[in-house]
Amino acid sequence: MTLLRVPAAAPHDLILDAYQTAGGIVVEDIFAAKTIDALRQDLTTAAESFAPGVATQGLGPGGKTFTGANTLRFSSLGKVSEAFFDLLENKVYADLADAVLLPNCGSYWINTGQAMFIGPGEPTQMLHRDCENWDKFCAPQWPHCPEITISAMIPLDEFTADNGATRLIPGSHTWADFSDRGKPEMSQPAIMKPGDALIYSGKLLHGGGANQTSSSRRALHLSFLAGWLVPEESSPLDYTDDELNGRSDRIRRLLGHSSYDPRPYAGGAFGCDTSTRLKTPRGFHEVTQPPTSIMRRQTSTTRRQDKKIREAVKRTTR
Repeated sequence: MTLLRVPAAAPHDLILDAYQTAGGIVVEDIFAAKTIDALRQDLTTAAESFAPGVATQGLGPGGKTFTGANTLRFSSLGKVSEAFFDLLENKVYADLADAVLLPNCGSYWINTGQAMFIGPGEPTQMLHRDCENWDKFCAPQWPHCPEITISAMIPLDEFTADNGATRLIPGSHTWADFSDRGKPEMSQPAIMKPGDALIYSGKLLHGGGANQTSSSRRALHLSFLAGWLVPEESSPLDYTDDELNGRSDRIRRLLGHSSYDPRPYAGGAFGCDTSTRLKTPRGFHEVTQPPTSIMRRQTSTTRRQDKKIREAVKRTTR
């Protein structure tokens, strides 16, 4: 199967059909040039504070084999670039993520937003599936496990076969054997220009290409994850309430500043949104009292219980 390419202006159904067929597609001109230009400048400046090969994805010293000894990685991108928030509001990517993930969850959030600068001389990364992060869930149900994560590789430089363009095996999201990672020669490079994005399923085999040039290949990865799973990046801790004040409900949700609501599926939810500190709790039944009334009632009950305990203690000590 050949890597499919679709323009961002194409109808949503056409983009979704191509994605579901191949498991990964290049969406052309999905991001505005000014957004990519700002990200390139901001992330290149921020990269000066990081060293290649330091990020091991929690895998320890052996993680360098996967993350790259000469690859520079860092996250919390909204802390260094205002343009990062524009990516989160992109309608084409949002509509595709909704179509892929919402059949399996009430909402989703950021798995990670990570700069990935592949340095000169970096070899080809091993082919892998992003859903392997949650293999205890996916492997037993493979190949019929639900879609739980979707990713976009967003070039800040032109992606070529020589400078480390992401490589993928179209159609591998449907293979019968979860442990089958194919062979490098089966993969194809995602040739792209800045403004394009490779959007792919967590089930798809892919990996960074070898950088055989003298310059770093600059890009960033932005992935979303079903809201009932734990992501790689700790966005709720990275951003304070004040930093997200005035942001859209979508951005606050994606960054973990509202609690997971499973509806329309089964489950319970408290319904907190840190933008207002505390909202009416909700589960299967809406609670009509404001939170202060609930807390006041609970406080009164606690006081009565404390009074009874103190009286019982007095009687036993007389």
